[in-house]
Amino acid sequence: MINYQTMLNNGETLPIIGMGTYSGENDRETTETAIRIAIKMGYRHFDTAKIYGSEVAVGNALRRAIHDGLVEREDIHVTSKLWSSDHHDPVTALQQTLQRLGMEYIDMYLVHWPVALKPWVDYPIPAEEDFEELDMENTWSGTEKCLEMGLCRSIGVSNFSSTKIQHLLDFACVTPVVNQVEMHPMWRQRKLRSICREYGIHVSAYSPLGGPGNAWGTTTVVDHPIIQSIAQKHDATPAQVALRWGLCQGSSVIVKSFNMRRMKENMGSLHLKLDEWDLIDINKMEERKIMRGEWLSNHTTSPYRTIQELWDDEI
Repeated sequence: MINYQTMLNNGETLPIIGMGTYSGENDRETTETAIRIAIKMGYRHFDTAKIYGSEVAVGNALRRAIHDGLVEREDIHVTSKLWSSDHHDPVTALQQTLQRLGMEYIDMYLVHWPVALKPWVDYPIPAEEDFEELDMENTWSGTEKCLEMGLCRSIGVSNFSSTKIQHLLDFACVTPVVNQVEMHPMWRQRKLRSICREYGIHVSAYSPLGGPGNAWGTTTVVDHPIIQSIAQKHDATPAQVALRWGLCQGSSVIVKSFNMRRMKENMGSLHLKLDEWDLIDINKMEERKIMRGEWLSNHTTSPYRTIQELWDDEI
């Protein structure tokens, strides 16, 4: 029997395939329709964030699905994230997220980036002058307060390097349950996965296909000859092979597509089995930080550029 969930270090469970809800268009109706279809397909983890602009649509779709009897609230896992301009007050930020979602609690609240922005910065690509000094100890204390208040059931981080994880654990009372990072067959995160495993932190992969369709992404992963060959061998799609690789590493994956065919295809990765030789071949693929690659060179003032520097210790 396929296990569709993984156990986190606090005893909560996490569905191993999540649906990302970021959309550059922020079309509320399209997002709500896609989520309703996803629920019918078996998706149970929905990943949003303040900066995605999708919290209202996610909340509308999930509340309607619960009301219609498609799913129970207890079977849904909702993740949202603390934006970098809200580090000074995570409690108020999460309360505002809950208002947008129309929910009493969310299942997981993540610190979106280990960088701080000035309080008025509510756009995804800040300028150099928008940054301010990060007091991570204060931020994490506020995030722990969210947990104590019952506003969320789990807390974690996103885009934290090994060094950042270890620094956080120097003062954290509560160990993060998850570190959500870019991870795919061409950016395998060996060192980070090892560090997180040591501390019982689950690694969740975003852009598990390399981010095709996003401003920073390419089709390099799914177009790679090794991925293509393995897909042909198993009568599967390249996307299914890439997702299954992530699941084989013990990670969950966050996939973003509102296309019904691709949504169904992504769920099909749960039924694919990769053999030892497949995994050996994938490990031969040249590693390439797609999200922090060419796109970053043209966006030198973005928080992603700052993260590029923070991740130098991973190379």
